[in-house]
Amino acid sequence: MKPKKTETKDGLLAMIRNGQQMTLRQQLLLTAQLSIPAILAELSSIVMQYIDASMVGSLGADDSASIGLVSTTLWLFGGMYNAVATGFAVQVAHLIGAKQSAEARSVLRQSLVAALLFSLSLAIVGVAISGYLPIWLGGNERIVANASRYFLIFMLGMPLLMLDFLATGMLRCSGNMKVPSALNVLMCVLDVVFNFFFIFPSHHLHLLGQDWVLPGMGMGVVGAAIGTILAESVVCCLMLWYLVTRSNELRLNQERGSFRPRAACVKRAWSIGFPMGIQHVVMCSAQIAITAIVAPLGSVAIAANSFAITAESLCYMPGYGISDAATTLVGQSMGAGRRYLMRRFAYITVTLGMVVMSVMGVLLYVAAPLMMGIMSPVAEVVELGAQCLRIEAFAEPLFAAAIVCYGVFVGAGDTLTPCWMNVGSMWAVRLTLAAVLVGSLGLAGVWVAMCVELCFRGTIFLIRLFSGRWMRRQKMVANA
Repeated sequence: MKPKKTETKDGLLAMIRNGQQMTLRQQLLLTAQLSIPAILAELSSIVMQYIDASMVGSLGADDSASIGLVSTTLWLFGGMYNAVATGFAVQVAHLIGAKQSAEARSVLRQSLVAALLFSLSLAIVGVAISGYLPIWLGGNERIVANASRYFLIFMLGMPLLMLDFLATGMLRCSGNMKVPSALNVLMCVLDVVFNFFFIFPSHHLHLLGQDWVLPGMGMGVVGAAIGTILAESVVCCLMLWYLVTRSNELRLNQERGSFRPRAACVKRAWSIGFPMGIQHVVMCSAQIAITAIVAPLGSVAIAANSFAITAESLCYMPGYGISDAATTLVGQSMGAGRRYLMRRFAYITVTLGMVVMSVMGVLLYVAAPLMMGIMSPVAEVVELGAQCLRIEAFAEPLFAAAIVCYGVFVGAGDTLTPCWMNVGSMWAVRLTLAAVLVGSLGLAGVWVAMCVELCFRGTIFLIRLFSGRWMRRQKMVANA
């Protein structure tokens, strides 16, 4: 039996745009329909990171440390790309909510050119500093060369990652969570296959009574970067193809239009994305500073820190999936002028995020040694990483509040104040405490600082959510 139209995702989203009243059951159902695919995609991404980490971890602590050393800088660049993509995607959510589909497609055309130009410029900067970055970060001579090569390869592939971020954001803000989620799962599968081939040399496998030769390039850390970039490239092409030819709301073969970025559209993207970009730069700079604090502790601490961050992401990535759903629901409700519905979806998604991540926090505490053991065979790395994870587990509920509240605020186009809240919390609380505690507690002190800061950040985000100040921004539905 087919579900009623008012129970399908498209039917429920249409109720928002058409000004129809929605019951609490319908609001919860729509939230679940948008959140579940996004959560599954985020979890599959973490599985990919786990497998990547275990593959590289099997090579030894130095190879693991070479990736961990530059990972925060890659997050910095990726965060700026994501900010640009979000600046355009939120406009699309508002325009679709206001039933201005032609204007939404115009924003998409302009964003493709603007985003590509921005990503190429930033990639050039990354390539230029790739040889110096590991030295600036305090890496020892055993890991500098591999860290530099890993970073360089990633920066060469960043323009494709930018387009992938953009296409994913556009589809999600239009209400389509399934396609980008499915393609992200595909990326995880491809990443495992490509990485296995590029990281390890050819070797024999005895299976079903026969000897099989598994081909491999034996490129180690460099192979990990190549494999991941190839997987992202394949998915980027598929994502763009679906967006421009198959998306109900955004496919570009419905009418002709200019791809030239216009000042009004770029200005609106700037007003949303610039605070997010500054936030990512400043917060990732803090992460880089923390990496520099950890680096003198040695390769074991660097590897344990990097692996623990990957392991912890299993807990918080569901929060980011729910945050994506919150951005779509609040953004389309805002475009439709449904202020009461905006608030309802905000409260529903934040509550859901806190419940899910609380459960994940319990699992993190219990399974910390197992999670670390999957990624590294080095006993010292496993023991130290598990200690850090059990400290962090206590922060997960309020970390969820910060993550999902931020998605709510982005959907409303309110990014400036949350930007300063994130930045202030990171620099004034986490970095200061980490610098103080690392001397007496080592890496555990850094993670105590992280736990305290995330609890503080979640608290101030909840205060802003309940104040309603994030709802004061005017919707952006002017002609594109």
